[in-house]
Amino acid sequence: MNTPGQGSFEPADGDGPAPSAAGRAAELRTAYEGLLQIRRLVNGPAGAGVPAPWELRLMPRAVALALEAAGIPPSARDPQDPGGPRTRTGYRVGPAASGDGRVEVTWLGPPGGGAAEEEQERLTACAAALERLGWVCLLYRGPRRRRFLEVEPPPAR
Repeated sequence: MNTPGQGSFEPADGDGPAPSAAGRAAELRTAYEGLLQIRRLVNGPAGAGVPAPWELRLMPRAVALALEAAGIPPSARDPQDPGGPRTRTGYRVGPAASGDGRVEVTWLGPPGGGAAEEEQERLTACAAALERLGWVCLLYRGPRRRRFLEVEPPPAR
């Protein structure tokens, strides 16, 4: 059931099934343009260059929307086996292990699919897309030497 005044568009976070192509591009464009318009309306002189307050409250969703709108593919899992192996290589957005106020972006894919070999290049592209929108991104190497991005809002001025 939809809440009045809210759309049903959910950006892909990389943990669900691959987004359906039917009408997705138009819905994504509308959601992203809405994000930019909200930023221009509520951020005063900073305009669309920094995250809006709602993005800070819903960071995983806002970051996933920005990545998907930038044309970066999300990872995916089989809808019949949501806890099973990944079926597609791409980003995954989730809560950061370091705590509140941050999200983590990882580059994941099917076993043996080569995600580990391309993660530095792909996460660097994710960081570039997010930094254009005012997010602060730090690239780290974590367990098993896998890289990840930690994304946080810009410092308050």
